[in-house]
Amino acid sequence: RGKFILKNKIAEAIVLRKKDKLIESNQLLLQLYKDYPEDSYLNYQIAWSFDTLGEESAAVPYYEKAIAGNLTSKDLQNAYLGLGSTLRTLGRYEEAEIILRKGMSLFPENNGLKSFYAMTLYNLNQHQQAMEVLLTLLATTSSDRHINDYKKAILFYADKLDDVWS
Repeated sequence: RGKFILKNKIAEAIVLRKKDKLIESNQLLLQLYKDYPEDSYLNYQIAWSFDTLGEESAAVPYYEKAIAGNLTSKDLQNAYLGLGSTLRTLGRYEEAEIILRKGMSLFPENNGLKSFYAMTLYNLNQHQQAMEVLLTLLATTSSDRHINDYKKAILFYADKLDDVWS
């Protein structure tokens, strides 16, 4: 019975968030936390709610607790992305890189993780690697005809941006 109530109350908080009632949503989730502090999905939703409120520092421990728990594959992917992105916005670039790399190793098909990883590489002044990630993503995921016409060349040059041919 307790898990059923928890699930319904989390769903109610998500509806509030979608209606831009961010503070009410966050307060409801934090109220639930008093009774269910170990629930991974609740921790994930609390982290997300703090992120939407612009309180990234408050989100971090909830993301970490959610990731350490038993989230579904989809929620775990989103939690890695959320934590990595949040750490990046806080200027904690080395930690963000580690989290995003771990997420990409678990979910190599998740291009969202790769996009945030590229941003983090940029922040770490690893510009060549950031461009390589982005160009590879562009060439392999774009449906744009003009990109696809040059897909082979873009992929070839993605890791050779500083090379000069004479």
